[in-house]
Amino acid sequence: MDDLGQISEYGKILLMAIIGVVMVSATIFLARVLSPKNPNSIKLSTYECGEDVVGNAWVQINPRFYVIALVFLLFEVELIFIFPWATVFGNQALITADPRWGWLTMAEMAIFIGVLIMGLWYVWVRGDISWIRPTHRTPEVDVNVPRSAYHELNKKVYNIRNHREQPVAEVLAQKAAAPAKLGFRPKFKKPNHE
Repeated sequence: MDDLGQISEYGKILLMAIIGVVMVSATIFLARVLSPKNPNSIKLSTYECGEDVVGNAWVQINPRFYVIALVFLLFEVELIFIFPWATVFGNQALITADPRWGWLTMAEMAIFIGVLIMGLWYVWVRGDISWIRPTHRTPEVDVNVPRSAYHELNKKVYNIRNHREQPVAEVLAQKAAAPAKLGFRPKFKKPNHE
């Protein structure tokens, strides 16, 4: 690291990072100072894409989504390491200066990709990537009904009326002609306080 040009290149990156942090901090500070503060119940409520919040936020999600997301991120990060390797491996001047650079970078990347492929193979063999596939099997229930009775029921042909083809006026006429049914009326018993 005796080369001052190398230090100045890292200095530029550090300067850009400092400017980025200062700009973001200044924007947040100005928003906090200049924004009006008029809290009310509507502003303090949970915002859910313009819709009224319905139900609980704790929703069950299949944990396999997380495994697949982690495997995806792992191979995305692999691309970040492959780009510098490709530039070094493709730099003809560097390879002609010392031919070991080509074989060294090739071996290094082969080991890196080999470790990643071994990890992928391990996850694949464990079954963490494959979804649960249903196995089709006939349910077996221990009952005293003979199987022949089930086979007879399954052989029978039933006439099924298609309700979608029935005109709406006919359905309404059938409902109007049917006698009115009284709804369910619960009976409550008074507790005996003796």
